Amino acid sequence: MKSVSPQKSYKNKLLASLPARIIQELAPHLVAVDLPVNRTLHHAGRTVDIVYFLEEGICSMVVTLGTGATVEVGSIGREGIVGMSALLGAGQSPSRFFMALPGHGYSIKANVLLLQMEAFPLLRNCLLRSVQSLLVQTAQTAACNRMHELPERLARWLLMCDDRIQADHVPITQEFLAMMLGTRPSSISVAASGMQKSGLIEYSRGRVKIRNRAGLVEAACECYQVVNNEYLRLGLIPS
Repeated sequence: MKSVSPQKSYKNKLLASLPARIIQELAPHLVAVDLPVNRTLHHAGRTVDIVYFLEEGICSMVVTLGTGATVEVGSIGREGIVGMSALLGAGQSPSRFFMALPGHGYSIKANVLLLQMEAFPLLRNCLLRSVQSLLVQTAQTAACNRMHELPERLARWLLMCDDRIQADHVPITQEFLAMMLGTRPSSISVAASGMQKSGLIEYSRGRVKIRNRAGLVEAACECYQVVNNEYLRLGLIPS
């Protein structure tokens, strides 16, 4: 792992939006890191001392219940940061954050980033916009998980992945989707098969390819557009 040159161009929307004078101060503290699938970036209840700026991949925020069941309540890609608890002065992470899809990015010590935020109000405002976007997403996801049917929620999840990874297909299993959406693998299989018959996706074990994005947007619940509109308002569109 090594620090980053200030002249480097960034895929992360937050880093890319910063003026050169702030990047010059920030870049020497950024460390390039590989982020393989299932790597935990923050454990629930533990101190957040490292913040991550993703360039590729998706990090999921999951809640584990007393039964051991888990459900995703938010996700972060190149539009945001992982480690907002440190920025808010909370210290500990309320949930587990782990890589749902592999990628890479940059890490920075939380105490260093806090000092940079104090020195540069523009940086602070930029990072807090990312926090706002995640708060909106988690609130909408909570409502979505309670009120909307599985096919709608699955469509929303696939669209959010597609926005972030911009790849030909999403490498994901039934079991993982079931964990993310708080349901059974058999239910995911039924919902995905229905989407495939409708020509929205091409589905096989371990892989989902979107064939009709416009149709998938129509099939998704309103939550996808609500969250996407907030990203647009904040200048943090994932794509």
